[in-house]
Amino acid sequence: MMRSVFKPLCAAAWLALTLAGPAKAADYPSQPVKLITAFGAGSASDIVARLIGERLQAALGQVVIVENRPGASGQIAADMVARAQPDGYTIMLATNTTHSSNPYLYKNLRYDPIKDFTPLVQVCNFPFVLAVSAKLPINSVDDLLRYGKTNPQGLNYAYGNSTGQISAASFDKLTGLKATAIPYKSTPQAMTDIIGGRATFMFVDLASATAHIQAGTLKALAVSTEKRSSLAPSLPSVSEALGQPGFDLAAWVGIFGPAKLPPPIAQRLGDELYKIVSSEEIKGKLVQLGAEPMPAPASEFGPFVVQQEKVWGDKVRQAGIQPE
Repeated sequence: MMRSVFKPLCAAAWLALTLAGPAKAADYPSQPVKLITAFGAGSASDIVARLIGERLQAALGQVVIVENRPGASGQIAADMVARAQPDGYTIMLATNTTHSSNPYLYKNLRYDPIKDFTPLVQVCNFPFVLAVSAKLPINSVDDLLRYGKTNPQGLNYAYGNSTGQISAASFDKLTGLKATAIPYKSTPQAMTDIIGGRATFMFVDLASATAHIQAGTLKALAVSTEKRSSLAPSLPSVSEALGQPGFDLAAWVGIFGPAKLPPPIAQRLGDELYKIVSSEEIKGKLVQLGAEPMPAPASEFGPFVVQQEKVWGDKVRQAGIQPE
């Protein structure tokens, strides 16, 4: 008797669970969405997150809150999103720092950049510039090399993310400067010390540096891409300035959800985000910020992330950086 009652109850419970997923997806979104960024206020990631968040809010008809979780080269933010409920209410604007470089910069990473995330959309690339304080008597890459030779004891470089770290370490190894590395929690903090003359040089994304370059407090010497960038055509590339090909480093940006995001929710988010980043308005604003628009849907972004993990692993090894 109890067995016969138990079976219908089990069937009813199974049916309720089966229907709960689609119903929940159909109701999405019914509460605010958090867009987590791994770097501090004023960083390039923060600027782009707020630009996209505003449009996503209009598209979803729900509040989108941009939340900064800086620290540990993006590990804090990435770990938080990896462990979040896969319900579409916590997503992340991530970069090659969190999803390509960190697996090779840290021995014990608490998240897997491939297995723990659902790719939603690729957004843009950030060319980096080699920058120094306007207070220093340095106006070119050659000037920096001469300055390094005459001031070897006080020579150092700052970085606030892995792209800045890998670029500077690669440059240091290539030129034989033997500068001391100084890590910072975020790019704006590193730039503050560069501008103040407390650090010698850094590689910083053009989006974060442009206002300081225009204000005359920061001097850009070269771009990190192998060829000159259309965003800063007057600047030579590092390869050009050194007369050595092969120096080619730029950051990528994309948006992820946690792993096991329900397909209808992932599809909704991916479609809305792709419309946003593909629009001429957003592409124009990204260019103004110093970014190169690279919109790609989840179907293309996923394989790209897998490929980039290997690419950046090679770059970390070539730069001679030992994992922490």
